[in-house]
Amino acid sequence: MKAHLLIIDPQNDFMDSPNSSLPVTGANDDMRRVATLVKRVGKRLDDIHVTLDSHRVIDVGHPGMWRDQDGNQPNPFTIIGSDDIRNRIWAPRREHLWKKMLEYALALEAGKKYPLMVWPEHCVIGTPGHNVQAELMAALMEWERKEFANVDYVAKGTNAFTEHYGALMAEVPDPDDPSTGLNVGLLTVLAEADIIGIAGEALSHCVKSTVDQIAENIGEEHIKKFHILTDCTSPVSKVGDGPDFPAIAGEWLDDMKKRGAKLVTSENFLP
Repeated sequence: MKAHLLIIDPQNDFMDSPNSSLPVTGANDDMRRVATLVKRVGKRLDDIHVTLDSHRVIDVGHPGMWRDQDGNQPNPFTIIGSDDIRNRIWAPRREHLWKKMLEYALALEAGKKYPLMVWPEHCVIGTPGHNVQAELMAALMEWERKEFANVDYVAKGTNAFTEHYGALMAEVPDPDDPSTGLNVGLLTVLAEADIIGIAGEALSHCVKSTVDQIAENIGEEHIKKFHILTDCTSPVSKVGDGPDFPAIAGEWLDDMKKRGAKLVTSENFLP
């Protein structure tokens, strides 16, 4: 039995720590449990995949991309719809990007994706927030030394003009940027696994999107491989009048269970 562990975006900026820019409540404890799991079952893992949200300061999901008619940038957690761009309530700072961003917002809406959300600057390449949470990183490096193996780190999000929640592809792929299209290499490796343990942050966004993308591209029959580690992932909290992310995550877990995925705690994974 080939057992893989897929850890989604276990990075400092998502930890509930004082200096984190986009903390997910419970994330540090989630990653400590993942670290304990790696130490317990490391010899039984054929591969560990770790995705890394990897952004630039100027990004479609960061305040620096946008301005209102008075030149003010949006507050974090502002939702920007296609009508907001069309009516120039919010517009990109450079006029030549206006049409591109309008088409992007329309594509999100047509695909029934999450709406365009302005997040705090997070996981900026080269900053401490981009790094893996310390206790998990120590466990991963210990696994590499003991098992004479390397963790498979998968970067996502480097294209500044499309959000990239799921590890397999961006929300709206850019045909001129292969990094936003389907990650066939990762998909092929995961298709060959018999068991895939899934952990990481945040359950409502990057974990959900990654699992959905895997299922959509390797077939419904593979969903039974998924072991979602329920004590190793947490949702983004509800913000104001925005989407109820914890409720969305809970409904998604129920749906995945009905489709054949296993919901287990880290202690019950590969007992």
